[in-house]
Amino acid sequence: MTYDPLALAVDVERATARLLATAATLDDAALSGRSLLPGWTRGHVLTHLARNADGAVNLLTWARTGVETPQYASWDGREADIEAGAGRPAAEQVADLTAASDRLAAAVAEMPPAAWAAVVRWTSGPEAPAARVMWSRLREVEIHHVDLDAGYTPADWPEAFTLRMLRSLARDFAGRDDGPRLVLRSPEVGHDVPIGADVTEPVVVGPASSVVAWLIGRSAGDGLVAQPPGPLPPVPSWS
Repeated sequence: MTYDPLALAVDVERATARLLATAATLDDAALSGRSLLPGWTRGHVLTHLARNADGAVNLLTWARTGVETPQYASWDGREADIEAGAGRPAAEQVADLTAASDRLAAAVAEMPPAAWAAVVRWTSGPEAPAARVMWSRLREVEIHHVDLDAGYTPADWPEAFTLRMLRSLARDFAGRDDGPRLVLRSPEVGHDVPIGADVTEPVVVGPASSVVAWLIGRSAGDGLVAQPPGPLPPVPSWS
């Protein structure tokens, strides 16, 4: 999959504006309420998104300067930072997320064209050109906006994001030994998308946003049907 980092940066900016608008409606009590992620409050989600923005800045700094700058100091440190920030007042959380998002925008503006091709390494292990940082950030913002459980749903995702996610998931699951073997059929795509070689059924039919939400574990499959008729096939965890 190719990445146009500057086009994706515009998408990130727009997604962040939507996220911040939702976050601004949440008071302290709402932030202490449960999110859609097991064990996380909405405060955990917002704190994670702020620290993830800073992690993206670190990766872009690495690409721009050539000096290895880890996304996070460690995975344990990432978890500790999220836990430490989750209980902060709503105003502090929104201000932190806004400032972190602004730092990321500034880091994008500083990137020379050639630096987007520099290979960097995520704390979770994968290595990829820095251009992928923007796609990674867009996924974080759009998916975790839904995880806030504050009125933004998969149906609100921009179609371009949804279709890119669907194709990305089909490719990723096809490369996994435990990936489902099925065909995705959504009217927005216009053609069938198989997961795996020479797969013709079962066919999972429904809106692209519902397909993506199901594949990433944000839905039990509401709005989807299987052909031949029957239960939807199991899908392994995605991250």
